[in-house]
Amino acid sequence: MMTIRQTEVTVGEITKGYVNNDEQGVRGYGGLLDIRPPYQREFIYSDKEQQAVISTVLNGYPLNVMYWVKRSDDAECPYEVMDGQQRTLSLCEYVDGKFAYMFRNFFNQPDDVRQRILDYKLTIYVCEGDASEKLEWFKTINMAGKPLNEQEINNAIFAGPFVSDAKRHFSKSNSGAARLGKDLVNGTPIRQDFLKKALEWMAGHESRNSHPQTPVGYMAAHQHDPNANNLWSYFQTVLNWAVTNFDMKRFRKIMKGLDWAWLYDTYGAETLDTAELGKRMASLMRDSEIQRPAGIIPYVLTGDERHLDLRTFPEDIKLSVWEKQGHVCPICHRELDIAFMEGDHIIPWSKGGRTVEENCQMLCRECNRHKAGK
Repeated sequence: MMTIRQTEVTVGEITKGYVNNDEQGVRGYGGLLDIRPPYQREFIYSDKEQQAVISTVLNGYPLNVMYWVKRSDDAECPYEVMDGQQRTLSLCEYVDGKFAYMFRNFFNQPDDVRQRILDYKLTIYVCEGDASEKLEWFKTINMAGKPLNEQEINNAIFAGPFVSDAKRHFSKSNSGAARLGKDLVNGTPIRQDFLKKALEWMAGHESRNSHPQTPVGYMAAHQHDPNANNLWSYFQTVLNWAVTNFDMKRFRKIMKGLDWAWLYDTYGAETLDTAELGKRMASLMRDSEIQRPAGIIPYVLTGDERHLDLRTFPEDIKLSVWEKQGHVCPICHRELDIAFMEGDHIIPWSKGGRTVEENCQMLCRECNRHKAGK
């Protein structure tokens, strides 16, 4: 059963044994607290925000409550900062002499001021329990400071060797995933967007292979794996297929943010005629009828026009055609109010039809659906 315990820790205690490097991450509290686990979110507080933390402590004002997670008993480091990472880092960096406040670093402060900083008490809530219980709790509490997103919460809930290794590949601005996917994946690595996308892709891949899975379920199933090699390997395979088959120099604008994993799983075994695909894509990018250029690649592979969000007839054209038709559907010959009729391309877009008045007819909804279904 989940427990939430309130405790107080002084700045002196939390900064004891402070270590900050990529290999070990950022640790404090005598080596017992992962302030920033290896390869997790980089420091994102501004100078002004850092200064505000030190000002709060020196003035004796309360610093917002922080949240720690108690890890499983087999964890090398028993605690991880869930919320309060940036405030904790600011305190540790100041005490370690990394920046100055009011033109004085920590070591240049008078003895009594240094002691006042070290004796300042931080209010900590420590959460311990099952992963599902912790996940639900952290989703509902009102996080202070820089809000954590869903993936950052999941990283803390399922902390272990799998997540630590996954962060190495996906969670730094110069990581392998960032270099490979910067033009293909939305978001930023340091806010865990690339890791989230990799997990979504892998969960979808397993589901398509008759193993229903969710990103959270995948993390739970692999929490204690020694590494994240399978996740990283699949991510690389998917994106390497994308850049091999589609010319980044020509089509960069329409390639970012696609569901490349689904496209790879569906078409990866085929030998694509990349030259012919390129010609079609270039032509489609010049087509003013297409309202969603990002759907061009899925369209040329699937043939499904819904990817393109084609132009619809504007209201003035529909009203004009409806009046010319005498309010009658030309297929079923019923007279209807315009609210029950829809604009239809006489010559379909796929056969060269344009969204102009001369190519418009107003059909009742039933006839339009029937025609579209043929």
